[in-house]
Amino acid sequence: MNDKRVRALLPIVLAIAGGILLFNLIAFAFGEAPASALRVAFEGTWGTPYGFGQVLFKATPLLFTGLAFEVALRAGLFNIGAEGQLALASLVGALVAANLPASLPMPIALPIVLAVAAAVGALVAFVPAILRARRGVHEIITAIMVNRIVDAILPWTFSTVLGSTSLRTADIAPGAALPRLDRVVPSFAGSAASFAFPLAVVIVFAAMSLLDRTRPGREIRWVGLRPEACRAEGIDVERRMLLAMLLSGALAALAVSSTALGYKGYYELGLGAGAGWSGIAVAMLGRGKAIGIVLAAIFLGTLEQAGLAVNARVPKEAMDVLEATLIVLVAVASRVASKRTGVVQAADPEPEPPRDNPAPTPASEEARS
Repeated sequence: MNDKRVRALLPIVLAIAGGILLFNLIAFAFGEAPASALRVAFEGTWGTPYGFGQVLFKATPLLFTGLAFEVALRAGLFNIGAEGQLALASLVGALVAANLPASLPMPIALPIVLAVAAAVGALVAFVPAILRARRGVHEIITAIMVNRIVDAILPWTFSTVLGSTSLRTADIAPGAALPRLDRVVPSFAGSAASFAFPLAVVIVFAAMSLLDRTRPGREIRWVGLRPEACRAEGIDVERRMLLAMLLSGALAALAVSSTALGYKGYYELGLGAGAGWSGIAVAMLGRGKAIGIVLAAIFLGTLEQAGLAVNARVPKEAMDVLEATLIVLVAVASRVASKRTGVVQAADPEPEPPRDNPAPTPASEEARS
């Protein structure tokens, strides 16, 4: 195995090994035999069809938020506002879905709801995007502020605008609901896994392919690598940053397909919370590859479900600490792997310049330097 593959696999191997080791330490700290706790965790996840279905369910929102973070990261941006983007988009999407005619068929109702949710997610991402592109304000600061604003808007909307004391929307129209996977895999019966999972996988592979094969996608990558060189080549850097952040917000919002549309059938306060933060770890573990993002989401979904499976023995909060620690481990491993090349960059090679443009590009200039 060459050195490049070793660097790419280092964060993944460290995350898996570190996860198992930390899980054993946590179990031991709470007076549980590590082997027994691991057995319970396996039986509650991959050991039964129901557990595996729950793993897929918990991985689905992470596929969308992980992809969202990866898209922004390619432009050199850190979209840590996926929590707010997903939350507000879920509320608006569920409200639209609840007010659709009951007779409206799924091929019409579902795209309408997803389009509205994506538009709201992009709108929430617009504030940090435009401030970064036009004023140079760091998106981390503005995204945190926007998240706090959304946290205040949601309960106010329920209590004041909707007059809902239960802090939930009305049930969505039948046409806007995604069916459960147990319709085609009966052994998944009882789990919350829905057709949102295959939908998410398709979107991940399609989005990553478009980013690699289209000119706007390649320009987003170049902007993330060398913005000044892009300006010299006539690429509108601010426009590409804005595009990447808006796409990121829209993709994060599509996680509503798993939570409100594929699971609850309505939106309630707190539904989907945490997926935005976990998406950061998914993107870092995925190392810029579609299959990597899918596997990383399933891995973290396994951890979340395992935390519920062993909740009677180990507090769920301890599993949250485990997941947070894994994020740090992945960040450190990624940094170490990047330093070995002398350049902090994504694991996959730089995109080739468009064949229809013979002029030099930032990517080709960097390759020659």
